[in-house]
Amino acid sequence: MLKVGLTGGIGSGKTYVARHFEKLGIPVYYADAKAKYLMSYDAGLKAGIKALLGSESYHRNGRLNRDHIRSAIFSDGKLLSKINSLVHPAVYNDFLLWSAQQDAAYVIEESAIIYENELQDRFDVVILVTADVETRIIRVMKRDKADRQRVVSIMKKQLNDHDKIGLANFVVTNTDSSDIVAQVKNIHEQLLKIK
Repeated sequence: MLKVGLTGGIGSGKTYVARHFEKLGIPVYYADAKAKYLMSYDAGLKAGIKALLGSESYHRNGRLNRDHIRSAIFSDGKLLSKINSLVHPAVYNDFLLWSAQQDAAYVIEESAIIYENELQDRFDVVILVTADVETRIIRVMKRDKADRQRVVSIMKKQLNDHDKIGLANFVVTNTDSSDIVAQVKNIHEQLLKIK
């Protein structure tokens, strides 16, 4: 079964595009949501996070203490790569288990930072979703009730679209949503031809 990565910078509309693939019957694994779930419920991953950041990484109810983790990462930039080295393998293993249970020509993993974390080799094909910077900023400000400075700060930590376009197998331009259906259908038809 073909494994497809679907990526793009914050506010590019990855989830919106992923939903259109789902409408075509393609199973989509939402890596960011699954990572949050695994960080709260996977015993091995929780133990690793506690060993790295201390028991205050979790509230008494067992849920992730996001404020503590954000604060720790902010004060020591190296901790982000250490957390990623725990979370990414757990998510990848979960994705492989999930993929094996699907019955489709291909599956998609929607993930924001495939290229930033050099995970593209895990996929047979990578689709990049792009949108102009201002559109992305406005979307995220509206969606997350975030100020412009925070959104721009997040964007600066991600590779720009220009660098990612040369790495992707397919590109979906999501500035004008009226043609998303046609773009997704075209990519879907091409993916069905890949053996």
